[in-house]
Amino acid sequence: SLNRHLSRTYNFGSGVRIGGDGFVEVLSATQTPTDKEWFQGTADAVRQYCWVLEDIKNRPIEDIVILSGDHLYRMDYLDFVQAHRDADADVTVAALPCDEERATSFGLMKIDADGRIIDFAEKPTGDALEAMKVDTTVLGLDSVEAAEKPYIASMGIYVFKKSTLIELLKTDYPNAMDFGGEIIPEAAKERKVQAYLFNDYWEDIGTIKSFFDANLSLAQQPPRFEFYDPQQPIYTSPRFLPPAKIEKSQIGESIISHGCTLAQCTIDNAVIGVRSHVEAGCVIEDTMLMGADFYESEEERHALLAAGKVPMGIGQGTTIRNSIVDKNARIGRNCNIVNVRGVEEENHEDEGYIIKSGIVVICRNAVIPDGTEI
Repeated sequence: SLNRHLSRTYNFGSGVRIGGDGFVEVLSATQTPTDKEWFQGTADAVRQYCWVLEDIKNRPIEDIVILSGDHLYRMDYLDFVQAHRDADADVTVAALPCDEERATSFGLMKIDADGRIIDFAEKPTGDALEAMKVDTTVLGLDSVEAAEKPYIASMGIYVFKKSTLIELLKTDYPNAMDFGGEIIPEAAKERKVQAYLFNDYWEDIGTIKSFFDANLSLAQQPPRFEFYDPQQPIYTSPRFLPPAKIEKSQIGESIISHGCTLAQCTIDNAVIGVRSHVEAGCVIEDTMLMGADFYESEEERHALLAAGKVPMGIGQGTTIRNSIVDKNARIGRNCNIVNVRGVEEENHEDEGYIIKSGIVVICRNAVIPDGTEI
Protein backbone atom coordinates (compact mmCIF):
# COMPACT_ATOMS: atom_id res chain seq x y z
CA SER A 1 0.00 0.00 0.00
CA LEU A 2 2.95 2.36 0.60
CA ASN A 3 4.27 1.70 -2.91
CA ARG A 4 0.80 2.32 -4.35
CA HIS A 5 0.45 5.57 -2.41
CA LEU A 6 3.81 6.89 -3.66
CA SER A 7 3.38 5.87 -7.29
CA ARG A 8 -0.17 7.22 -7.57
CA THR A 9 0.28 10.43 -5.60
CA TYR A 10 3.55 11.72 -7.03
CA ASN A 11 3.23 11.19 -10.77
CA PHE A 12 2.78 13.45 -13.76
CA GLY A 13 -0.58 11.99 -14.76
CA SER A 14 -3.28 12.14 -12.10
CA GLY A 15 -1.00 12.83 -9.13
CA VAL A 16 0.67 15.93 -7.73
CA ARG A 17 3.59 17.57 -9.52
CA ILE A 18 6.70 17.99 -7.43
CA GLY A 19 8.08 20.86 -9.50
CA GLY A 20 11.13 21.27 -11.72
CA ASP A 21 12.44 17.98 -13.08
CA GLY A 22 11.51 15.98 -9.99
CA PHE A 23 9.62 12.70 -10.06
CA VAL A 24 9.11 9.60 -7.94
CA GLU A 25 9.95 6.10 -9.13
CA VAL A 26 9.06 3.15 -6.93
CA LEU A 27 11.75 0.43 -6.84
CA SER A 28 10.25 -2.53 -5.00
CA ALA A 29 12.03 -5.40 -3.31
CA THR A 30 12.92 -7.96 -5.96
CA GLN A 31 14.57 -11.33 -6.49
CA THR A 32 16.84 -12.05 -9.45
CA PRO A 33 18.37 -15.22 -10.93
CA THR A 34 21.70 -14.25 -9.32
CA ASP A 35 20.29 -13.01 -5.99
CA LYS A 36 17.29 -14.85 -4.62
CA GLU A 37 17.37 -13.12 -1.23
CA TRP A 38 14.92 -10.37 -0.28
CA PHE A 39 16.30 -7.21 1.32
CA GLN A 40 18.18 -8.17 4.47
CA GLY A 41 18.16 -4.72 6.07
CA THR A 42 18.10 -1.00 5.37
CA ALA A 43 21.65 -0.86 4.03
CA ASP A 44 21.20 -3.99 1.95
CA ALA A 45 18.08 -2.50 0.35
CA VAL A 46 20.04 0.54 -0.84
CA ARG A 47 23.05 -1.57 -1.83
CA GLN A 48 20.92 -3.68 -4.18
CA TYR A 49 19.87 -0.48 -5.97
CA CYS A 50 23.31 1.15 -6.10
CA TRP A 51 23.17 0.76 -9.89
CA VAL A 52 20.52 3.51 -9.89
CA LEU A 53 22.90 5.88 -8.09
CA GLU A 54 25.73 5.01 -10.47
CA ASP A 55 23.64 5.37 -13.63
CA ILE A 56 25.10 7.98 -15.99
CA LYS A 57 21.88 10.02 -15.97
CA ASN A 58 22.26 10.46 -12.18
CA ARG A 59 25.90 11.58 -12.34
CA PRO A 60 25.11 15.22 -11.38
CA ILE A 61 23.51 14.12 -8.10
CA GLU A 62 25.79 15.00 -5.17
CA ASP A 63 23.81 13.91 -2.11
CA ILE A 64 21.40 11.08 -1.28
CA VAL A 65 18.68 11.31 1.38
CA ILE A 66 17.83 8.00 3.08
CA LEU A 67 14.39 7.88 4.73
CA SER A 68 12.33 5.27 6.56
CA GLY A 69 8.77 4.40 5.57
CA ASP A 70 7.42 3.82 9.08
CA HIS A 71 7.83 7.28 10.66
CA LEU A 72 5.29 10.05 11.11
CA TYR A 73 6.70 13.59 11.01
CA ARG A 74 6.95 16.70 8.82
CA MET A 75 10.42 17.88 7.76
CA ASP A 76 11.76 20.25 5.12
CA TYR A 77 14.48 18.13 3.52
CA LEU A 78 15.93 21.18 1.75
CA ASP A 79 17.03 22.55 5.14
CA PHE A 80 18.39 19.12 6.09
CA VAL A 81 20.48 18.83 2.92
CA GLN A 82 21.69 22.44 3.18
CA ALA A 83 22.93 21.87 6.74
CA HIS A 84 24.74 18.76 5.50
CA ARG A 85 26.47 20.77 2.76
CA ASP A 86 27.26 23.73 5.00
CA ALA A 87 29.06 21.38 7.41
CA ASP A 88 30.85 19.64 4.51
CA ALA A 89 29.83 16.36 6.17
CA ASP A 90 30.20 12.91 4.67
CA VAL A 91 27.03 11.83 6.46
CA THR A 92 24.43 13.81 8.40
CA VAL A 93 22.03 12.10 10.82
CA ALA A 94 18.72 13.66 11.87
CA ALA A 95 18.70 13.86 15.68
CA LEU A 96 15.75 14.10 18.04
CA PRO A 97 16.39 15.69 21.46
CA CYS A 98 14.71 13.72 24.25
CA ASP A 99 14.42 13.37 28.00
CA GLU A 100 15.65 10.47 30.12
CA GLU A 101 12.35 8.55 30.07
CA ARG A 102 12.18 8.47 26.28
CA ALA A 103 15.92 8.07 25.71
CA THR A 104 16.00 4.45 26.84
CA SER A 105 13.84 3.47 23.85
CA PHE A 106 16.25 4.76 21.18
CA GLY A 107 19.72 4.51 19.81
CA LEU A 108 21.52 7.53 21.28
CA MET A 109 24.38 9.59 19.89
CA LYS A 110 27.07 11.67 21.54
CA ILE A 111 28.40 14.80 19.85
CA ASP A 112 31.33 17.15 20.30
CA ALA A 113 31.19 20.95 20.51
CA ASP A 114 30.86 21.19 16.71
CA GLY A 115 27.94 18.77 16.46
CA ARG A 116 30.07 15.94 15.10
CA ILE A 117 28.95 12.48 16.21
CA ILE A 118 31.61 10.70 18.25
CA ASP A 119 29.79 7.81 19.95
CA PHE A 120 26.66 5.62 19.77
CA ALA A 121 24.74 3.53 22.28
CA GLU A 122 21.69 1.35 21.58
CA LYS A 123 18.92 1.79 24.20
CA PRO A 124 21.30 2.37 27.13
CA THR A 125 20.28 2.31 30.80
CA GLY A 126 21.90 3.22 34.10
CA ASP A 127 25.49 4.46 33.89
CA ALA A 128 25.60 3.84 30.14
CA LEU A 129 22.64 6.19 29.72
CA GLU A 130 24.22 8.84 31.94
CA ALA A 131 27.37 8.68 29.81
CA MET A 132 25.39 9.62 26.69
CA LYS A 133 24.30 13.04 27.98
CA VAL A 134 25.27 15.91 25.70
CA ASP A 135 24.98 19.68 25.64
CA THR A 136 22.05 20.04 23.22
CA THR A 137 22.51 23.83 23.08
CA VAL A 138 25.21 22.95 20.52
CA LEU A 139 22.39 21.94 18.16
CA GLY A 140 20.30 25.03 18.85
CA LEU A 141 18.14 24.33 21.92
CA ASP A 142 17.83 27.07 24.52
CA SER A 143 19.30 26.41 27.96
CA VAL A 144 15.96 25.51 29.57
CA GLU A 145 14.94 22.95 26.95
CA ALA A 146 18.50 21.63 26.75
CA ALA A 147 18.35 20.84 30.49
CA GLU A 148 15.06 18.97 29.97
CA LYS A 149 16.35 17.05 26.92
CA PRO A 150 20.03 16.20 27.43
CA TYR A 151 20.02 13.24 25.02
CA ILE A 152 19.83 13.02 21.24
CA ALA A 153 18.33 10.00 19.46
CA SER A 154 18.99 8.92 15.91
CA MET A 155 15.81 9.22 13.83
CA GLY A 156 17.04 6.78 11.18
CA ILE A 157 17.04 9.61 8.61
CA TYR A 158 20.28 10.39 6.80
CA VAL A 159 21.97 12.51 4.12
CA PHE A 160 25.04 10.98 2.46
CA LYS A 161 27.47 12.33 -0.05
CA LYS A 162 26.76 10.02 -2.96
CA SER A 163 30.39 8.98 -3.29
CA THR A 164 30.57 8.24 0.44
CA LEU A 165 27.40 6.14 0.35
CA ILE A 166 28.63 3.98 -2.52
CA GLU A 167 32.05 3.49 -0.89
CA LEU A 168 30.52 2.51 2.46
CA LEU A 169 28.08 0.02 0.93
CA LYS A 170 30.26 -1.59 -1.73
CA THR A 171 33.87 -1.20 -0.55
CA ASP A 172 34.19 -0.50 3.18
CA TYR A 173 31.32 -2.58 4.59
CA PRO A 174 29.97 -4.84 1.80
CA ASN A 175 28.47 -7.29 4.30
CA ALA A 176 26.77 -4.75 6.57
CA MET A 177 22.99 -5.00 6.39
CA ASP A 178 21.80 -2.09 8.52
CA PHE A 179 22.52 1.65 8.53
CA GLY A 180 21.70 2.43 12.15
CA GLY A 181 23.41 -0.55 13.79
CA GLU A 182 26.37 -1.05 11.47
CA ILE A 183 27.15 1.50 8.76
CA ILE A 184 26.68 4.77 10.69
CA PRO A 185 28.59 3.82 13.89
CA GLU A 186 31.53 2.54 11.83
CA ALA A 187 31.52 5.51 9.47
CA ALA A 188 31.64 7.91 12.43
CA LYS A 189 35.04 6.50 13.43
CA GLU A 190 36.76 7.55 10.22
CA ARG A 191 34.51 10.08 8.46
CA LYS A 192 32.78 13.32 9.29
CA VAL A 193 29.32 12.37 10.55
CA GLN A 194 27.25 15.30 11.77
CA ALA A 195 24.01 15.57 13.78
CA TYR A 196 21.11 17.69 12.51
CA LEU A 197 18.57 18.87 15.11
CA PHE A 198 14.89 18.08 14.50
CA ASN A 199 12.94 19.40 17.46
CA ASP A 200 9.37 18.68 16.42
CA TYR A 201 6.83 15.86 16.36
CA TRP A 202 8.32 12.54 15.26
CA GLU A 203 6.98 9.07 15.92
CA ASP A 204 8.25 5.66 14.89
CA ILE A 205 5.13 3.72 13.88
CA GLY A 206 6.86 0.43 13.12
CA THR A 207 4.94 -1.57 15.75
CA ILE A 208 1.24 -2.32 16.05
CA LYS A 209 0.92 -0.28 19.26
CA SER A 210 2.83 2.77 18.03
CA PHE A 211 0.94 2.71 14.70
CA PHE A 212 -2.37 2.44 16.58
CA ASP A 213 -1.59 5.18 19.11
CA ALA A 214 -0.23 7.60 16.50
CA ASN A 215 -3.28 7.21 14.26
CA LEU A 216 -5.80 7.67 17.07
CA SER A 217 -3.92 10.73 18.31
CA LEU A 218 -4.67 12.40 14.96
CA ALA A 219 -8.34 12.56 15.96
CA GLN A 220 -7.70 14.23 19.32
CA GLN A 221 -8.20 17.95 19.85
CA PRO A 222 -5.73 19.48 19.58
CA PRO A 223 -3.86 16.68 17.78
CA ARG A 224 -0.20 16.07 18.58
CA PHE A 225 0.44 16.02 14.82
CA GLU A 226 -1.54 18.13 12.38
CA PHE A 227 -2.36 16.76 8.92
CA TYR A 228 -4.23 19.90 7.98
CA ASP A 229 -1.33 22.33 7.65
CA PRO A 230 -2.20 24.56 4.65
CA GLN A 231 1.48 25.37 4.05
CA GLN A 232 2.69 21.76 4.21
CA PRO A 233 -0.29 19.47 3.64
CA ILE A 234 -0.02 15.70 3.78
CA TYR A 235 -2.19 14.05 1.17
CA THR A 236 -2.66 10.95 -0.96
CA SER A 237 -3.92 10.29 -4.46
CA PRO A 238 -7.60 11.13 -5.15
CA ARG A 239 -10.03 8.22 -5.08
CA PHE A 240 -12.99 10.11 -6.53
CA LEU A 241 -15.37 8.90 -3.82
CA PRO A 242 -18.53 10.66 -2.60
CA PRO A 243 -18.58 12.38 0.81
CA ALA A 244 -19.31 10.28 3.88
CA LYS A 245 -23.02 9.63 4.48
CA ILE A 246 -23.94 9.82 8.17
CA GLU A 247 -27.44 9.04 9.44
CA LYS A 248 -28.54 9.84 13.02
CA SER A 249 -25.18 8.97 14.56
CA GLN A 250 -23.18 10.29 17.50
CA ILE A 251 -19.57 11.04 16.60
CA GLY A 252 -16.86 12.50 18.84
CA GLU A 253 -13.17 13.24 18.13
CA SER A 254 -12.94 11.02 15.06
CA ILE A 255 -11.75 11.12 11.46
CA ILE A 256 -14.26 9.91 8.88
CA SER A 257 -12.87 9.20 5.40
CA HIS A 258 -14.58 9.57 2.04
CA GLY A 259 -17.18 7.13 0.84
CA CYS A 260 -18.28 5.90 4.29
CA THR A 261 -21.88 5.05 5.23
CA LEU A 262 -22.66 5.28 8.94
CA ALA A 263 -26.19 4.62 10.19
CA GLN A 264 -27.48 5.23 13.76
CA CYS A 265 -24.18 4.32 15.39
CA THR A 266 -21.88 5.75 18.06
CA ILE A 267 -18.27 6.52 17.14
CA ASP A 268 -15.73 8.05 19.51
CA ASN A 269 -11.94 8.47 19.27
CA ALA A 270 -11.77 6.52 16.04
CA VAL A 271 -10.34 6.67 12.53
CA ILE A 272 -12.79 5.38 9.93
CA GLY A 273 -11.19 4.42 6.59
CA VAL A 274 -12.53 4.82 3.06
CA ARG A 275 -15.74 2.99 2.09
CA SER A 276 -16.36 1.79 5.66
CA HIS A 277 -19.93 0.59 6.27
CA VAL A 278 -21.20 0.72 9.87
CA GLU A 279 -24.76 -0.34 10.60
CA ALA A 280 -27.33 0.66 13.23
CA GLY A 281 -26.63 0.09 16.91
CA CYS A 282 -22.87 -0.23 16.51
CA VAL A 283 -20.44 1.26 19.03
CA ILE A 284 -16.94 1.98 17.70
CA GLU A 285 -14.53 3.40 20.29
CA ASP A 286 -10.72 3.77 20.36
CA THR A 287 -10.56 1.91 17.08
CA MET A 288 -9.16 2.10 13.55
CA LEU A 289 -11.24 0.81 10.68
CA MET A 290 -8.96 0.55 7.64
CA GLY A 291 -11.97 0.55 5.29
CA ALA A 292 -12.58 -1.36 2.07
CA ASP A 293 -11.29 -1.53 -1.49
CA PHE A 294 -14.76 -1.83 -3.02
CA TYR A 295 -18.45 -1.44 -2.32
CA GLU A 296 -21.18 -4.06 -2.09
CA SER A 297 -24.60 -3.02 -3.37
CA GLU A 298 -27.69 -3.28 -1.18
CA GLU A 299 -28.85 -6.20 -3.34
CA GLU A 300 -25.55 -8.02 -2.76
CA ARG A 301 -25.73 -7.36 0.97
CA HIS A 302 -29.28 -8.67 1.25
CA ALA A 303 -28.36 -11.76 -0.77
CA LEU A 304 -25.41 -12.50 1.52
CA LEU A 305 -27.54 -12.08 4.64
CA ALA A 306 -30.26 -14.31 3.18
CA ALA A 307 -27.64 -17.01 2.55
CA GLY A 308 -26.37 -16.75 6.14
CA LYS A 309 -23.16 -15.02 5.10
CA VAL A 310 -21.57 -11.79 6.35
CA PRO A 311 -21.52 -8.69 4.12
CA MET A 312 -18.68 -6.15 4.04
CA GLY A 313 -18.40 -3.81 7.01
CA ILE A 314 -19.66 -3.84 10.60
CA GLY A 315 -23.00 -5.55 11.25
CA GLN A 316 -25.87 -4.26 13.38
CA GLY A 317 -25.43 -4.10 17.16
CA THR A 318 -21.68 -4.80 17.15
CA THR A 319 -19.33 -3.19 19.67
CA ILE A 320 -15.65 -2.70 18.86
CA ARG A 321 -13.13 -1.13 21.26
CA ASN A 322 -9.33 -0.83 21.29
CA SER A 323 -9.01 -2.57 17.94
CA ILE A 324 -7.68 -2.33 14.41
CA VAL A 325 -9.93 -3.69 11.68
CA ASP A 326 -7.93 -4.28 8.53
CA LYS A 327 -9.25 -3.76 4.99
CA ASN A 328 -12.20 -5.67 3.55
CA ALA A 329 -13.07 -7.31 6.87
CA ARG A 330 -16.59 -8.64 7.34
CA ILE A 331 -17.85 -8.46 10.91
CA GLY A 332 -21.26 -9.91 11.65
CA ARG A 333 -24.14 -8.72 13.79
CA ASN A 334 -24.08 -8.44 17.59
CA CYS A 335 -20.35 -9.12 17.91
CA ASN A 336 -18.39 -7.93 20.94
CA ILE A 337 -14.77 -7.20 20.02
CA VAL A 338 -13.26 -5.62 23.14
CA ASN A 339 -10.52 -8.04 24.29
CA VAL A 340 -12.86 -9.47 26.94
CA ARG A 341 -10.15 -11.54 28.66
CA GLY A 342 -7.59 -8.73 28.72
CA VAL A 343 -5.04 -10.74 26.74
CA GLU A 344 -1.75 -9.07 25.76
CA GLU A 345 -0.54 -11.45 23.05
CA GLU A 346 -2.49 -14.16 21.23
CA ASN A 347 -2.58 -15.52 17.68
CA HIS A 348 -5.87 -16.67 16.20
CA GLU A 349 -5.06 -15.89 12.59
CA ASP A 350 -6.95 -18.98 11.48
CA GLU A 351 -10.06 -17.41 13.04
CA GLY A 352 -9.39 -14.00 11.49
CA TYR A 353 -7.74 -12.09 14.34
CA ILE A 354 -4.68 -11.66 16.52
CA ILE A 355 -4.10 -9.73 19.74
CA LYS A 356 -0.91 -7.66 19.92
CA SER A 357 0.03 -5.45 22.89
CA GLY A 358 -3.56 -5.81 24.09
CA ILE A 359 -4.94 -4.50 20.77
CA VAL A 360 -7.31 -6.75 18.84
CA VAL A 361 -6.35 -6.82 15.15
CA ILE A 362 -8.96 -8.15 12.74
CA CYS A 363 -7.05 -9.47 9.73
CA ARG A 364 -7.44 -8.33 6.15
CA ASN A 365 -10.38 -10.06 4.40
CA ALA A 366 -11.37 -11.76 7.67
CA VAL A 367 -14.92 -12.98 8.23
CA ILE A 368 -16.16 -12.73 11.83
CA PRO A 369 -19.50 -14.55 12.28
CA ASP A 370 -22.57 -13.12 14.01
CA GLY A 371 -22.41 -13.09 17.81
CA THR A 372 -18.62 -13.54 18.05
CA GLU A 373 -17.01 -12.38 21.29
CA ILE A 374 -13.30 -11.56 21.38
